[in-house]
Amino acid sequence: MFVVKGVKKFYNFFLSEDKELVRKLVPVLGFVPVNLRLFKLAFLHKSNLNEREKRSLQNNERLEYLGDAILGTIVAEYLFKKYPDAQEGFLTKMRSKIVKRTTLNEIGGKMGLDMLMIELNDMRLSRTMVGNAVEALVGAIYLEKGYVGTRKYVVKKILRKFLDVHSLENFDDNYKSQLLEWCQKNGKTIEFKLAAHYKLNKRDRFKISLWIDGKKIAVADDYSKKSAEQLAAERALKKMGLLNQEA
Repeated sequence: MFVVKGVKKFYNFFLSEDKELVRKLVPVLGFVPVNLRLFKLAFLHKSNLNEREKRSLQNNERLEYLGDAILGTIVAEYLFKKYPDAQEGFLTKMRSKIVKRTTLNEIGGKMGLDMLMIELNDMRLSRTMVGNAVEALVGAIYLEKGYVGTRKYVVKKILRKFLDVHSLENFDDNYKSQLLEWCQKNGKTIEFKLAAHYKLNKRDRFKISLWIDGKKIAVADDYSKKSAEQLAAERALKKMGLLNQEA
């Protein structure tokens, strides 16, 4: 088995038609992949495919689904051991901050996954796609290395390398919650309105306008209503000079 894997790694790195991709993957992974197809699939977004290819499941959605579950488990275990005296509520909030889409988007960019996706996809990338690729990559690593190998990778190559866990302890980036709390304290009415729903790169995109006391304060758009609302709330807080203040 080890000999077969060694031969496969040698072939992928030196002889495969995808050897250039493999050599770009190695600094990200820390190893030469055996099942190269899995790792190519991790960066292949469905928006890049025609309808027949989408039906054949040749995209990263299944790996993303698997990686999401594995990543959540690894982060939970990591936090459980890192904070032995912490209560369940704190651990849950910390895990949510780490595995949330905006955090994974940033991590994916720092890892250089956007460049790998550009190479494999003939389309314009969004930040969300890069965050999804982080989960898909974790799914691919799990299928190749198992749980123990994946846990070592996530802790060493992601959590310790690209994330300042301690800075997240007191960091609140739920801008919508902050703004809602401020409006409630100050007797203000707040409303998020769907201003537009359109397609961009074959994907749904939502434009949200934010109104306080009947006045439009901010507008933002993103690939989900929830993300657009968060972005609009962040812009409103900045405009109102409240972002670095207590809500």
